[in-house]
Amino acid sequence: MSRYEHEFVTMFAGLEKQLENIDNPRHRAILKNYRRHGLLEVAGRYQELLAPDMTVEHPQYRLHEGGQSIVIDGMEQVVAFYESLMAANAIVMWVADQDIAVNDHGFSGEVVFNAFVPAPMLGDSAFSDIRAGDPGEMYLLRRTLAFVWPYDERQRLIGEHVYEDGASREITRPDPADVITAERAAELLAPEIDRVLP
Repeated sequence: MSRYEHEFVTMFAGLEKQLENIDNPRHRAILKNYRRHGLLEVAGRYQELLAPDMTVEHPQYRLHEGGQSIVIDGMEQVVAFYESLMAANAIVMWVADQDIAVNDHGFSGEVVFNAFVPAPMLGDSAFSDIRAGDPGEMYLLRRTLAFVWPYDERQRLIGEHVYEDGASREITRPDPADVITAERAAELLAPEIDRVLP
């Protein structure tokens, strides 16, 4: 495995340990939905995480990153958001350290979040910290995010509320050999997804 692949594949190891100590069926279902959502998302299988058994019919994402706030309202906009990440080659992301609190409303927490980001997204988007040269070059963006994800009565995701700690943001240029491609991400996570399917 390359430098980041082990951390990528085991991104939910801490959450799985947390699940071992949770008896409340609703809380367990919420955290299992989150784990499955995250694995499907970064494997590029967003259609599956938006299925009616996982996500409400009208989800809303509220993203506050890079000094900008974006509201993505409704299934059509959420699908377009994922399609834009896929088209931009910006789907490979993972959590490192995470501290999650779950209750009947959903879960919240603080996570260290990593993403391989193509150079153009570092120029004029919500990820704007540096001016990148080669548009094909990938950077590693690492920062701390606070998450609040509400769930409905069927333990389906209502939306994602994401808040970035701008002071924590670090951008580095990884060795190209260490960059995880979307295709490699899907390959690495396929066994993990199969393992957690209901």
